[in-house]
Amino acid sequence: MKTGIRAQADSSVDARRRRLVLALPLLGALPYMSAVAAPHAAGDAGLSMARKSLALMGTRVDVVVPDSKASELPELLQCIDAAFMRMQQLERLMSRYREDSDVARMAAAAGVKPVRVAPEVLEVLLQAQRLHAQSGGALDITIGAVNKGWSFEPGREQVPSDADVKRALALVNMRQLVVDPKMGTAFLQRPGMALDLGGIAKLPILQAGLQTLQDKGIANALINGGGDVLIAGSNHGKPWRVGVRDPNAPQQLLGAMELQGRGVVASSGDYERSFVRNGRHLHHVLDPRTGWPTQGVHGVALRADRIEDVNGWGAALMVRGNAALAEFSARNAGIDVMAGLSDGSHWLSAGMELRLQRVPAA
Repeated sequence: MKTGIRAQADSSVDARRRRLVLALPLLGALPYMSAVAAPHAAGDAGLSMARKSLALMGTRVDVVVPDSKASELPELLQCIDAAFMRMQQLERLMSRYREDSDVARMAAAAGVKPVRVAPEVLEVLLQAQRLHAQSGGALDITIGAVNKGWSFEPGREQVPSDADVKRALALVNMRQLVVDPKMGTAFLQRPGMALDLGGIAKLPILQAGLQTLQDKGIANALINGGGDVLIAGSNHGKPWRVGVRDPNAPQQLLGAMELQGRGVVASSGDYERSFVRNGRHLHHVLDPRTGWPTQGVHGVALRADRIEDVNGWGAALMVRGNAALAEFSARNAGIDVMAGLSDGSHWLSAGMELRLQRVPAA
């Protein structure tokens, strides 16, 4: 689902090009940029990073913390391990692929009884309900029933029949997801209903990892999870550089942004988990109104200070299409927006035009 946002710190255009070329073999196969690139320009060669990577949520998550001396490294790595443990804990609760997750238990009890869920899951469900209303239904986590008929795993691609999609769509209805914050329960009212939190759970999970680092006194860090990047503080006193992949040409970067303090860049795209069947490009961002992949927008990247302002909106804007971009931007002046459109053009908000430093064509 993600357009592949890459953390970058080298200010040299030539160096950025070289790193991009080296990463190209990975871009076509994996939903992330392979790692955080060389963290400093040549003059900063004495500075270093503590970093670890782990497979989470169907992608690779990189955690990067600047360190100033070698003696800090063991302690920083322990803090990073704690952040990963927290993210793994939340993934176990929200994954639809684990039988013991809260999401799976809700599906098993659909139409039967409410299920007590963890507070973190409850909050994501409430966020999903709010976003469903704000987006006019473009984001609907009850699309899990439709997703069962699709497979985007390489070598095991699967397309449901029109009849299967129609039957599953009858089970897509956010009004039949009842969340009771006082009781701490959630209830899918019809048998066969299922949730898919893939479009809205990742950012809160990454945020929990970042919060774990901050609770341990780490003020400067970056977490890159399959194209979603969260930053805190700075990179050895300099802004973090976050590169944005071009949704219309996924093997290239469209540009880079310098971020400092706190911030998030979230992205969605139609080419990471995708395949072509009978000449039709099919991808995993499904329209809850049709049960079929979205059309018109190849990918969206959003920059904001808080994850709450962008969480879920990448996929929602792909569902709503080109016409929704200007409306969303006008209502959310503090969010920078970039979208790659099906005609090969790009739509950028005024804020994104100012912030995005274009990478010259190689």
